[in-house]
Amino acid sequence: MEPDGVAAVDPAQWDACAGADNPFVSHAFLSIMEESGSVGQGTGWQPLPMLIDAADGTLAAAAPCYGKTHSQGEYVFDHQWADAWSRAGGQYYPKIQIASPFSPVPGPRLLLRDPAMAPALIGGIEMLVGNNELSSAHATFVEESQVPLFEAAGWLIREDSQFHFANPGYGSFDDFLAELSSSKRKNIRKERAKAVEGLEIVHLTGRDITENHWDIFWQFYQNTGARKWGHPYLTRAAFSMMGERMADKVLLILAYRGRQAIAGALNLIGSDALFGRYWGCSEDVPFLHFELCYYQAIDAAIAMQLKRVEAGAQGGHKLARGYGPQPTWSAHYIADAGFRRAVAGFLAQEREAVARDREFLGERAPFRKG
Repeated sequence: MEPDGVAAVDPAQWDACAGADNPFVSHAFLSIMEESGSVGQGTGWQPLPMLIDAADGTLAAAAPCYGKTHSQGEYVFDHQWADAWSRAGGQYYPKIQIASPFSPVPGPRLLLRDPAMAPALIGGIEMLVGNNELSSAHATFVEESQVPLFEAAGWLIREDSQFHFANPGYGSFDDFLAELSSSKRKNIRKERAKAVEGLEIVHLTGRDITENHWDIFWQFYQNTGARKWGHPYLTRAAFSMMGERMADKVLLILAYRGRQAIAGALNLIGSDALFGRYWGCSEDVPFLHFELCYYQAIDAAIAMQLKRVEAGAQGGHKLARGYGPQPTWSAHYIADAGFRRAVAGFLAQEREAVARDREFLGERAPFRKG
C-alpha cells in the first residue's frame, strides 16, 4: 500500500521546513504515528498535511493537519464548544487539528522554510475548512513566536499554562537545590532517597535501547493509558519504530529492583529541551513517579546542558519540585461568525483566570526569595 499523509512526503523536504529543534514535528515522529496505526483509519485522526511548494518544486511550507472526529488526545479541551455548537444545531465534528498527535508539547505549527509563506499556509487551512463546510480549525501548543502569525490572520488565541524546569546553566542537581528554600531542599532530598531505596536507575538512549526494553515499557504504558484515557493512544509498533528511526532522540529511564524493571519514563530530546512524555509502573513505590519523571529528567537535562525540561500537561504538584508555570498558546479558526463571537467572549474571561492562576502559582515557587 502506498503511504499517504506525512509519510508520503520526502523526509528531507519536510525536515527542511520543520527544523531540527523539536522532535515532535519531525518527519520521523509524524510518519511513525501514521505507519504504526496510532493515527489514521479508525483512530479519529486522519492525516491531512497542508503543503506549499516553491517555484523550484521544493517544499516551502507545511503544517501537520488532521481531520478529527473527536477531541481526544489534544490536551486543549474544547468539549464545551462542541456541546454548545451541537445545541445550536451545528455539527462540530469533523474539525481540523494542527498539532503533533498526543503531544502537549509547544512547537512550530507552521513549518516554514520560507517565512513569507505563513499567510498562504494559514489561508490554505481556512480554505480546507470552508471548502468542506467544517466548523473549525485548531492549532494547539503553538510556539510563542508563531502566535502573532495566527493573530494577524484573525484566529482566536487561547492561553493556558504548563510547568517547565528552567536550567540557567547548573553544573549539578545540587546546584539546583541550592536555589531552593531550605524546607523544599530537604523535602526533595527525602523524596529522592525514599524513591530509589533498593532500586537501580538506568538511563538508556540510542542503540542501548533494545526490543526487550520496549516490551517492558509497553506494559507500563498500557497500564497508565488504561487508567488515564481508557485505552493507550500509541500502538506497540510505534515504540519499536522510535527505536529504529529516532533512538538518538529518545531517553528511556528505567527503575530496576534486582533484574526486574518496575517503572519507566520516556522522554524525547530536542536541541535545547528534554520533553517528558510517558510514565508507567508495575509496582507502587512512594515518590518514584516524581523521581523518574521530574528529578531524573533534571539530572539528564543538566548533564546534556539543555535549557529546560517540559514535563507535559497539567500537574500543579510539579511546582514544589522546581517546575515553574509557563504560558502555552493555541489558535482557533471558527468559521461561523456568531459562534466565533461566543468563543471569543469565553476566551477573554478564561484568559484573565489563567493569568491570575499563573501569578498565584509563580508566587509560590520553591526558590529562595531575594
